[in-house]
Amino acid sequence: MLAFVVAIAENNVIGNDNQLLWHLPDDLKHFKRLTQGHPVVMGRRTYESIGRPLPNRTNIVVTRQADWQADGCEVAYSVPDALEQATQLDAEVFVIGGAEIYRQALPAADIIYLTEVHHAFEGDVVFPELNNTEWREESRERHEPDEKHAYAFSFVTLRRR
Repeated sequence: MLAFVVAIAENNVIGNDNQLLWHLPDDLKHFKRLTQGHPVVMGRRTYESIGRPLPNRTNIVVTRQADWQADGCEVAYSVPDALEQATQLDAEVFVIGGAEIYRQALPAADIIYLTEVHHAFEGDVVFPELNNTEWREESRERHEPDEKHAYAFSFVTLRRR
């Protein structure tokens, strides 16, 4: 099963200048709960924005730079190669960004764990448009703003039809 985990603003923005635009502690816990123990596939810029390998996960970083390496990470030179590496390790694989990796892997995705951030942000990175005829909403859990969360957000699970 190929799953995406992504947080998206109302206007499909997922980042700006290689950074997230919001801090939602419950979303980070949700991300950890979903991905822990499974391979995660990400682009090099996403890895660099995180700054370290994610613990208790096989980190596979996609890059075109032949000499790129990072301790604690496996390297792949294309999205198909990364997905092949990951599926050899586990039946459940998570793509965690960025936009180009999502775009290339989208045709193979089975499920999307989406955090909808109920606010529009200015940003330079957007998530690819989803075709609503290909995806059905399986669940939705709304969270209101509170002392730890400046924005309302919803955990949404989308499954390919």
